[in-house]
Amino acid sequence: MYQVLLVDDEPLVHHHLRSLSDWRNQGFGLCGEAYEGEEALRMMDQLRPHIVILDVNMQGMNGVELNRAIRERYPSVKTIMLSSYDDYDYVRECLKNGAVDYLLKHRLDAEQLLGVLRKAVREMEKDQDGQMRNFGSPSEFRELLAQTMRGRPGAVKELEDYARESGRLQGVVCYTAAAMQISSFLLLAESRSDVQTSRMVQQAIALMQQTLGDQPERTVTYVENGRIAVLFAFKDRSEQAAASEAERLMSHLRHSLELFLNLKCTYAIGHVCSSLSKLEASYRAAEQVLDASRPLTMEGVFSERVSLTIEEQKQILLSVENLDRGGVREAIASAFEGLRQQPVHAQAVQMIVRELLSIGEKAARKWVPFAGGDQAGSAFSAREDLGRIDSVAGLEQWLYSYYEELLDRLKRERAAGPHSRHVSQAILLILEKYPSYITLELAAGAIGLHPSYLSRIFKEETGMTFSEYVNRVRIDASRKLLESGRYSVKQVSVQVGFSTYNYFFKVFKEWTGMTPQAYVQKIKPPHSVK
Repeated sequence: MYQVLLVDDEPLVHHHLRSLSDWRNQGFGLCGEAYEGEEALRMMDQLRPHIVILDVNMQGMNGVELNRAIRERYPSVKTIMLSSYDDYDYVRECLKNGAVDYLLKHRLDAEQLLGVLRKAVREMEKDQDGQMRNFGSPSEFRELLAQTMRGRPGAVKELEDYARESGRLQGVVCYTAAAMQISSFLLLAESRSDVQTSRMVQQAIALMQQTLGDQPERTVTYVENGRIAVLFAFKDRSEQAAASEAERLMSHLRHSLELFLNLKCTYAIGHVCSSLSKLEASYRAAEQVLDASRPLTMEGVFSERVSLTIEEQKQILLSVENLDRGGVREAIASAFEGLRQQPVHAQAVQMIVRELLSIGEKAARKWVPFAGGDQAGSAFSAREDLGRIDSVAGLEQWLYSYYEELLDRLKRERAAGPHSRHVSQAILLILEKYPSYITLELAAGAIGLHPSYLSRIFKEETGMTFSEYVNRVRIDASRKLLESGRYSVKQVSVQVGFSTYNYFFKVFKEWTGMTPQAYVQKIKPPHSVK
């Protein structure tokens, strides 16, 4: 498949070109989009397109300059110019510098576009005719290899035919395939645009191929969902030596990806085989090792829980709202039951973590002022950190930290207001300690004030005594717990920090005007009363 890069400073032109044709079915892939010349050159270093469609008249580096730069740096890349009537002098200059053809924006249709793209392909094939006879096209070989690993019917035969006709892999006596998985790919992809995700993958592929060297006996190709396949072909090597060399190289690749791209990856290597026809089986064996920890049903089908229940989601939100750190940790630990023995890249793991992140961001948007949009996530542990995590235990610990930061932020927001520093510190302590034990004396000692002084300024600034404020926080939390329908009245009294049920009963009635039981009767479902 031939890769195409679009370069134009008008977003509408990008949209029009994307929607003009079914690119993939026509043998072309859109590998990237740039909006100015310098950006295009940077992307070319990473994406290595075969064809560039570029606007003649752009801000900054115009199309003439960009076309000249492409010609000098990437002589094998074909360029197609986009033009308006009044740009023709520019177009003529570009055609002199090797552009394949030009397209008029206001007349552009699918037939014209495909015609010029195919013309570019013919010119590439003509330029590379000698090389293809002797060595074959690396990109075409890589695409056939990817299709083989994806299991497309007939791909193995096409790969064998292509290798034989092009002379690639001549003299090879044994093969093996390896599978490399970007550990938290689904989570990383969710926080990126499609272009950014594609760029991340292309950077990984380019780095791996560069590390292995540009030779057909070591070919890297992308399969799907963060999974990368690597072909190893050996001449005059025993199976044991081939397996040992493949292991050494894959370990080196994993280290390079972590060192240069900050990506944690896992890999597995398939068995050594004697022909390309058996390569897919070798790759499947590698995948089975990668996915070996996934749970099976009695019928041998993968069985995974890929989402939280509604009750689990409600419980996490309730614990966050009540600043209940223990409840949050318990809910996260419960969600990870059954996941800890799975590989970190398993869909179930990635989906559950994504859902837990989504709940946290929802809570931030709801209860933390100005935490809308991207700030809801960026205010806490950066999602980029996920790329460095290569275990389920690591993801679980990361989520604990994420929610700890969320609770700290929410607690600070609730304590904020027209209060002095000392009163704000006292409120923070109340919000932190109310489920267990907190008194005026403990708070004063923690802050470094005399209890009588703290008592006076607290009453002046909040309008309540310290004990009244503690009781208000506890009753607010108890109402939310009762409304959840998950706990009995006695259980709630303990969870919010009351030492005796009778005292809880008395304080609840003072603050709400009704008993806890009467309050429960008011809310639904009534059968939750215990």
